[in-house]
Amino acid sequence: MPKKTYQKRKSKTSIPLIFAGILVIGLAFVFSLHTLSDFGVETEQKEETVSRQEFIDTLAPHAKELQQGYGVLPSIILGQAILESNWGQSQLASQYKNLFGIKASGNQPKVTLETKEYVNEQWVTIQGDFKVYNSWNESLDDHTMLFVNGTNWDSKLYAGVLTATDYRQAAQALQTAGYATDPDYANKIISVIETYNLEQYDHS
Repeated sequence: MPKKTYQKRKSKTSIPLIFAGILVIGLAFVFSLHTLSDFGVETEQKEETVSRQEFIDTLAPHAKELQQGYGVLPSIILGQAILESNWGQSQLASQYKNLFGIKASGNQPKVTLETKEYVNEQWVTIQGDFKVYNSWNESLDDHTMLFVNGTNWDSKLYAGVLTATDYRQAAQALQTAGYATDPDYANKIISVIETYNLEQYDHS
C-alpha cells in the first residue's frame, strides 16, 4: 500500500510541473521572437542609414573638387542631389544618371519622363525631356557648369550661388534665380543640409 500511495503522489505533482515547464518554454519562445523582431527593425534602420551615407560618400569627393575649381559649395551640390534624386533612387537618377532633373535640348541624349512642376500656385504633372549621363560625376559637372555659365538669356543668373559664403545664402540664391518652381525649394535644401550635416564638406 505505501508503494501505491507514493506512485499516486508522484503523478499528482508531475502534472503541474509539466504545465509549468510548458509555460516557461512558451514565454521564452515569445520573448525570443520579440527580441528577434526588435533586432530586425534596428538592422533595417542601420542599413538604410549606411545606404544614405554611402550615397553621400560617393558624391562628396567630386563635389569638393568642383568647389575648388568653381566655388560652388559641396553642401549645396549634395543637398540638391539628395532632394531631387531621392538619394539616387529615382528612375532618372538610377537609370539615366541624371541627379538634378536637368532638361535636354537639341540633339543631346535624352529620355522623356513625367515630372511635377508648380504652375499657377498648384502642382501639375507634365512630360519632360531630360538629359542622359554616363555617370553621376558627369551629372555633377553639368550641374556646376549651369551655375558657372548661366542660361542663354542670363549668363550671370546663378552668380549668387557661386559667391555665397554659406549654404543658406546659396539656397536663397537658387530660389531667387528661379532654379526650381517649388516655392519652398530653398527651405527644403537647407533642411536636408542641416539634417545630414552636409556643411562639414564645405570646410574639409
